[in-house]
Amino acid sequence: MTMTSASYRRRRKTLHFVAASALLLAGACRTDQGREVETASGGRSVYAAAQEERQITGPDVGLAPRLVAPAATPSAVNFSRVIGWPAEGEPSAPAGFTVTLFVDGLDNPRWLHPLPNGDVLVAESRTSGPAKLPPEVRQKLAASGISGPSANRISRLRDADGDGRAEMRETFLEGLNQPLGMLALGNWFYAANTDAVLRFPYDSAAARVTGRGRKILDLPAGGYNNHWTRNLIASRDGSKLYVTVGSATNVDDERIDRRDERRAAILEVNPDGSGMRVFASGLRNPNGLGWEPESGALWSAVNERDELGDELVPDYLTSVRQGAFYGWPYAYWGSNEDPRRKGERPDLVAKAIAPDFAVGAHTATLGLAFGERLGFPERYRHGAFIGQHGSWNRSTFVGYRVAFVPFANGRPGGTLEEFLTGFIADSAKGEVWGRPVGLAVARDGALLVADDAGNRVWRVAAR
Repeated sequence: MTMTSASYRRRRKTLHFVAASALLLAGACRTDQGREVETASGGRSVYAAAQEERQITGPDVGLAPRLVAPAATPSAVNFSRVIGWPAEGEPSAPAGFTVTLFVDGLDNPRWLHPLPNGDVLVAESRTSGPAKLPPEVRQKLAASGISGPSANRISRLRDADGDGRAEMRETFLEGLNQPLGMLALGNWFYAANTDAVLRFPYDSAAARVTGRGRKILDLPAGGYNNHWTRNLIASRDGSKLYVTVGSATNVDDERIDRRDERRAAILEVNPDGSGMRVFASGLRNPNGLGWEPESGALWSAVNERDELGDELVPDYLTSVRQGAFYGWPYAYWGSNEDPRRKGERPDLVAKAIAPDFAVGAHTATLGLAFGERLGFPERYRHGAFIGQHGSWNRSTFVGYRVAFVPFANGRPGGTLEEFLTGFIADSAKGEVWGRPVGLAVARDGALLVADDAGNRVWRVAAR
C-alpha cells in the first residue's frame, strides 16, 4: 500500500534494525576491502547471503539469456505514475552504504557530469510530448514524468563545505535544445542537444559558460519515445568524440531509420566536428557510455525494442566494437530475426553480433558508470553500475533501480545485482516515488544518481 512520510520512516527504521541485528547475531564481518569472510560460527557470511538476495535472475538477464519466443506474452502498456518522495523518503542501498539527498528542486535532472574541481553539472531536460498523440496518452506520459516542458539548461552544483549536499546551484548554460551529454575537454565545453553537438569556449575558473557556442555536428532530432537523448564522451587521449543517436522508431515499420545512417548508432568525430563516421550501428537506443578501465574498451548501455512480450528483447550492456552491427531492427541478440522484419535483410541478420550482457527486457537501462574511482568496497570497483529508468511495456514493473554488473578481466563476470532500490511506491497502483537515470562518480568517491522524475540527485557513499 502507499505509505505516508511517517510510516515510510518507521518501516525503514525497522528494516535497518532487523538488518543490523542479523549482522550482529551472526557474527558477520568483512575486511576493509569488502571481501567475503566467514562468520564467527564458521558458516558463510551474512554479507555473502545478502549479496545473493540482491541477485537479479531470469531468462532475459545475464551473459547467455534464454530468449523466449516472440510474443510469448501479450505486449503490455503499463505506465507508472510519479507521486513524489515522502518528506524523509530515500532509496535503499546494501548494508554498509548511506544514501543521502545531494540536491532537490531540479527540473527533470537527466544526466550528470563531474568537473575536475568537484563541481557537478546536471542536464535538465525532458521529452516534449508529440501533439499528435491522443490526449489520454499525453496525460499518462506526463504523469510518468516522461514528457512536458523542457528546462533546456545545464546547472552547476557545488558542495562547498563537503557535507555531501550541494548547497550552491546556479545556471551554467541555458537556451539549449533538450541537452543530455556534457563534456569539458581542454578549453572547450561540449553540449549534446537532440539535434546537434555544440562547442563553447570554456574557462574552468568561470562560474558559467558565457561565450558564443558553435554547432560542430548536425544530428537527427527527436526519436521514438525517449530516443531524443544524445550522449557524448571523449577518447582517453582526447583526439576523438563518440556521440550516441537513438532510433526514430520502435522497429522501423515506417522505414525512416534506414534512410539515415546516423540513427541507432554511435558516431565518431574529431573534436572540431570534422571527420564524422559511424563507429558502430544496429544499436537501437544507446545512452550511457564509459571506458572499461582494464581493457580500455568503449562500453554502452542500450535500450532494445518493444512489443514482443514481457521478456523480449533484453536491454543490454556491451562493449562497442568499431564497425560492428548489433542487429537492430532486423535481428536481436545476434542473429535472432525479428519477425516484423522477416526476410528483409538476411545479410544483416547474418552479420549481427550478440551484445555482452543482458540486463532485462524493457528496463530502460540508460545510465552507466564504471566503479574504479568509487570509494566503495573492492568488489564494487571492479564492475559497472547501470541506471534503469523503469518499464512501460511490461505487465509488471521492472527496472526502477540502479543495478551492478560485476566484472573480471575486463568483462562481465557475475550475476546482475540490485544496488539502489525503493523507487517503486506501490506497484499494484502503478505508483513510483522517482526514476533513476544518469550516474556519475563524484570527486570524493560517492556515486551520484540523477532521479529525473523525483527532481533530485541522490548520493550513495560507503560508511
